[in-house]
Order: sequence, then structure tokens, then C-alpha cells
Amino acid sequence: MLKEMGMKALNLEMADRVCRMEYSVFGHTKLLEKVTGISVEEQKNGKEQEAFAKFCKEWDICMHWSILVNSGFLEPFVTKMGHAEYAEGGTDFNSEVHELFTDEEDVYAFDPYEKLPWLEEEEIIRRFNQHYREQCVMAGDAVAMTGIYISLMSGLIEILGWNMLLTSAAVDPKAFGEFTERYSMWIERYFKALAKSDAPVVMVHDDIVWTEGAFIHPEWYRKFIFPAYKRCFRHLQEAGKKILFTSDGNYTEFIDDIAACGINAFVMEPMTDMAYIAEKYGRTHAFAGNADTRILLHGTRDDIRREVRRCMDIGKRYPGFIMSVGNHIPANTPVDSCLWYNEFCRELGKR
Repeated sequence: MLKEMGMKALNLEMADRVCRMEYSVFGHTKLLEKVTGISVEEQKNGKEQEAFAKFCKEWDICMHWSILVNSGFLEPFVTKMGHAEYAEGGTDFNSEVHELFTDEEDVYAFDPYEKLPWLEEEEIIRRFNQHYREQCVMAGDAVAMTGIYISLMSGLIEILGWNMLLTSAAVDPKAFGEFTERYSMWIERYFKALAKSDAPVVMVHDDIVWTEGAFIHPEWYRKFIFPAYKRCFRHLQEAGKKILFTSDGNYTEFIDDIAACGINAFVMEPMTDMAYIAEKYGRTHAFAGNADTRILLHGTRDDIRREVRRCMDIGKRYPGFIMSVGNHIPANTPVDSCLWYNEFCRELGKR
């Protein structure tokens, strides 16, 4: 039933209630304990998958966000930028800082085909299919997917780190664009393999902006990013995949550019203008978002209800709207706030 609802949203068919998708809420073990009755200790000792599937059912999660190809596929050519505490227990905290490049000329000369790891297409397809099967088990009765995290800009961020990326882009935008094109040709092999995988729904992730928007001149994106997207996404389109696109930050200024690249659904944080997407693309594209996690973290019950209503007022009239917290529900979010959020999604999500 939930999977059917998820596919209805992607196929732009109106269901009797709004589809739901949440992200790293599954790391909030105290919330899962409250919702499923499976204790935190049991989750840590073999019942994580059971809790995950039961939570999806209890919260009417129709779609499970997931990717396979991440920074591990770039090793050892990854800049270490450290990582602040986010996950439960601070397990993701990392103080390691290591720059792969210290001179922009070395960036311009870098050849991904020569340096980055090389996997045969058959092996990439095998990994995508294995990951997709695992996600189908994890998600239970929900739309599962596999996909690519380091699609283009996110791959450059992992390789260069922010300091060298911004410096290289500023010193010689053309040379940096040519480096970007070379990376896009390396990652295109993964898009070709993804197109041949068993997954009918795929996630393409790329953090192309900050909270305020573009961090390189917009015309640079239009010259070097979006043409590469079109080339890579074409393989997925020709294979009949449903393509979901995710970027953090505010990508409002690029909504039309991204739509023109052939995606089927926008996934966004609260900074991106969901009302614009709904008004212009609500009849042709699905879209997921964009409740603000900060309101769940610090707000009252009434604040949370107002935020859910804001999203529903924008999206509910459109068949492809997928309700979600647009920038995760971290483990430090009060359990009661999460429960209120779910209560209001159920109440206000009825069509």
C-alpha cells in the first residue's frame, strides 16, 4: 500500500493522502523505540532492520531516500575536512583535516581518468543491484532506491575541500570548468551503470549551492554543471528511470535549469522556494519537502503544526507532493516534537 502511494506520487497520480519521506530520522533510535516498541538496546543488537521497517509502516513512509556511490568511491583522492557531531552519540565526529591539493595549478592538471579508482561496468552494476536489494528489504512496504551522492559538485567538494574548490574556481574559472568536465566524464560511467541497474527509482544527489545560494557565478554553472547533468541524466531517462534530484541549501535560482536536465522530482531543504516549484512544476514533477527541522528542534506544538500546514498548503493540491522534513530529523530532536510532527502530517495530509 505504501509503495503504491509512493509510486503514485512519482507518476503524478492523486492518492487519498500525501506521500511521506524522511531521511536520517532512522538514526534517532529513541524515536524508533517510542514508535515501534523495539528498545534502543534491541536495535543495537540485531533488531535495527525490524525497527526500521516497522517505523516506516507506523509513520506511513512511502519512500526511502538512499544512495550508494559516495566519497568512498574516490579514495584515496579525498580531502579530509573534519566532521561536526550530528549522529546519535557523536559517532560521526571527526577532527581529521588533510588537504589533497595546496596549489590550484595542480587542480587544473588533475586527470580523474588517470588518478581516480576504476571499476568495470559489470562490477558497478552488481553493486547497484546489491544495494537496491538491500534497500528493498530495509524499506519494507515503501519505494526503495539506489543512486549517486558524488554526482558532480559534491564529488569536487570531496576531492578538493572547500578552500581549494573556491580558490580554484575564483583564480581561473575556465580551467576549473575544464577540470569539472573531466570529472563529469569519469562519473558518467556510474550513471551508465545506474541506468542498467534493476532500480526503477534512482536518487541523484549534488550539493550545488549554500544556504544563500550559488557560491560560483550562476553562468559558470550553466556552462559547466547543467550540460554535464544533461549528458549523464540522459542514460537514466533512456532507461525509463524515475530520477529524484537532491541538493542542500537554496537552489531556487537553478530550479528551471535542473528541470530542463530531465529529472522527475525535486528534493529540497526549506531554503529552496517550494511554492515556486509547486506553481510552475506541480503538474509535471514530483517534489519533496520542505519542513524546517529547526522548528521541530526548538518550536512548540503550535509552531510545528503551523510549519506542517505551510507545507501542506503549498503541496497537497498536487499529486506529486511528498511531505518531509527538508534537512533531516537529527537524534537530538525531542521525541514529543517528532510525534507532534507525525500527528499533524496525518491530520493535514488527508486529501
